Amino acid sequence: MTTNGGSQPVFCTIVPPHVLDRLARNEDPALSGPARRSLEHDAYQRTKRRLTTVIGATPVAPPAGAAADQPHRTIYDARHTQDLPGTKVREEGSEPGTDATVNRAYAGLGATFELYLTAYGRHSIDDSGLPLDATVHFGEGYDNAFWNGEQMVFGDGDGEIFLDFTIPVDVIGHELTHGVTQHTANLEYYGQSGALNESLSDVFGSLIKQYTLGQTATEADWLIGAGLLAPRVTGTALRSMKAPGTAYDDDVLGKDPQPAKMADYVRTGRDNGGVHINSGIPNHAFYLAATALGGYAWEKAGQVWYDVLTGGGLREDALFADFATLTVKAARERYGAGGELQAVQKAWEQVGVRTL
Repeated sequence: MTTNGGSQPVFCTIVPPHVLDRLARNEDPALSGPARRSLEHDAYQRTKRRLTTVIGATPVAPPAGAAADQPHRTIYDARHTQDLPGTKVREEGSEPGTDATVNRAYAGLGATFELYLTAYGRHSIDDSGLPLDATVHFGEGYDNAFWNGEQMVFGDGDGEIFLDFTIPVDVIGHELTHGVTQHTANLEYYGQSGALNESLSDVFGSLIKQYTLGQTATEADWLIGAGLLAPRVTGTALRSMKAPGTAYDDDVLGKDPQPAKMADYVRTGRDNGGVHINSGIPNHAFYLAATALGGYAWEKAGQVWYDVLTGGGLREDALFADFATLTVKAARERYGAGGELQAVQKAWEQVGVRTL
């Protein structure tokens, strides 16, 4: 495991590059223009991270005298530029304003902080009270949201394919969880370890939404980014943990490429070796374990996954089988040889991942 002192943040976006690539080739400039600009923004930010990031996450202290069990949120407005962080428009404890995007970002940061604190006793992203900063209204029609190793950034979407990226709280939780992974297991962002990185963000993003809505595992929709797609799109979300590969099937976006089982694992050099595609496999395993256990998914299945993420045994280059094996071990250590262990073992069997 790589801890805070050795973690190196990567640039992580909620919309995969292969989706934007497809949109950028569309003949309609209302679709291709925003997608091209979004890809250019992402390339710039990715390069900026490589050039300016030294190994080791820079520690950011919470305000003097701040309580560790309270969030410290600051929202900035980029005013449709690419300048970060932008102009401060809301800070911790201030009242909601008239900008719904600002208010949703503020609430989503708080919901993420609350789930990690209440369910797992974690004090912010780094477990040391890291302030939560976010910038809204980034770029012109920017079709993405990202964690850049230091803060959250949200685009407004193009209004044709994607709506405002602060709408789904699980998108906010997903991106902030990349920060948790950065400060704990620091999974390499390529191939199976990268897909695990993405899956963990989907898992905890979904749990944050379920916690916010008070939903049990059976009540949850298990969709990532529901409400993000514009009305013209034939689809419900970016991804489905319940049924990977079914989130959308659209003339413009194409068909959701996620597999649910190892037999359908996609071997590709795109998207960092398919990190947003093959994450469907561990996503589905978590869904199967959580629904088999029932109740609130963050309490047992989520606890097991959190134990593995933060336990110190997960290698940076872990494969699916490595992660699965550690979840079985964690379930046994925390709950014994009962139903929890059996649910976790069966979930991985069902998606075709063998535990070692």
